[in-house]
Amino acid sequence: MAARLTLTDVNLHFGGITVLKDVGFDVDPGQILGLVGPNGAGKTSLFNCISGHYKPSSGTIAIDGEPVQGAAPASLASYGLARTFQHPALQLHATVLENVLLGAHTRLPGGPLEWSVRLPRTVRSERALRAEALALLERHGLGWAAKRRADELSHGLHKGVELCRALLSRPALLLLDEPAAGLPHSEVEQLIATVRRIRDEDDITVVIVEHHMGLIAALTDRVVVLDHGRKLMEGTAVEAQSDPRVIEAYIGKDAADDAA
Repeated sequence: MAARLTLTDVNLHFGGITVLKDVGFDVDPGQILGLVGPNGAGKTSLFNCISGHYKPSSGTIAIDGEPVQGAAPASLASYGLARTFQHPALQLHATVLENVLLGAHTRLPGGPLEWSVRLPRTVRSERALRAEALALLERHGLGWAAKRRADELSHGLHKGVELCRALLSRPALLLLDEPAAGLPHSEVEQLIATVRRIRDEDDITVVIVEHHMGLIAALTDRVVVLDHGRKLMEGTAVEAQSDPRVIEAYIGKDAADDAA
């Protein structure tokens, strides 16, 4: 089975600073992979490389075998990639439904001229996407908010809206950037169930950056641990939590020696 996502020797430099060094791993279809590490490990920078916000200095990033490193973020939807952000970027004065519909920009037929003159097939597509967006909101417990303005909702609900927006693009690969940040425990449990359902029912491969180790342990099939821009280890969450190198990276060598 070919990997859904493949990173090979990915390097990223900003001036004379090395941010990522020879990072590589595969994510198979249907897997949930956690990308973890202490602050400053390079997790967000690697996510930005995968999602097209940064161009790697060298190395290869491939989706279903197609190299995509350096591709613009908007073009990556055509490769089946969607992403959420730690701080959701919603149009606060637009409705929740309008925000979700922004995720379907690559699915509308034709171009701007065709949309502006409202040809019949464009109107049909818009109606179908609107119905699909409403169904997504209902499925994720946000149907009641469809006509509400985004700025009327809490931070946690913003994350749900952004997730629905990402799912409307019908991704095969979904990148979740700290989805549990700022959520109370009860909502973290709900998030775990939601991500599992997305993987199991929608057949979406998930890569998740997260500091909430309880979520990582409960949710992921494998984890990749980064430290100072390098891959420190790869394995299960249980293996990572007991690996001396990981313990040292998180709490420091002296504390790790004391704990041993």
